[in-house]
Amino acid sequence: MERLNKSTLDLLDTIVAKHKDEPGPVIVMLHEVQDELGYIPFEAMEKISAATGTSPADVFGVVNFYAQFTTQPKGKHVINVCLGTACYVKGAQALIDEVINLTGANVNQTSEDGIFSLDATRCLGACGLAPVVVIDGRVIGNATTDKIQAEVKTLINQEKQNAEMRA
Repeated sequence: MERLNKSTLDLLDTIVAKHKDEPGPVIVMLHEVQDELGYIPFEAMEKISAATGTSPADVFGVVNFYAQFTTQPKGKHVINVCLGTACYVKGAQALIDEVINLTGANVNQTSEDGIFSLDATRCLGACGLAPVVVIDGRVIGNATTDKIQAEVKTLINQEKQNAEMRA
């Protein structure tokens, strides 16, 4: 397991200290940790547990219960493909296959370059727009492989341009 650096551990201490006396501090702390780091490392769960008097297992249970929390770092761009019944029937699997092909990110994983994460979700609550894909928080309804290919290729080109500018 990867150990966090001192600045990240200090950030976790600041978040915990700021919220420890608030009502429902575990959820508040978890949200802020995820907002700051993009995920919730085990060390954060340990610190939250100690500060709130909650067992580490209970904190871990909260993280696993709520779909918006993740214990794994996400890529710079997060792609969610709905696999609910309506979306699946209308071709969501082909969309997942296309994203895998374009990004190299497997389902519920991040690409080796750290740029893309692909998450399969059970329902996004937009069944009337099926199939639905969410890219970086932007909902794409009535998604097709052509639409998704265009969206992902735009992101890939942006990342290439950003890399060239940094070089």
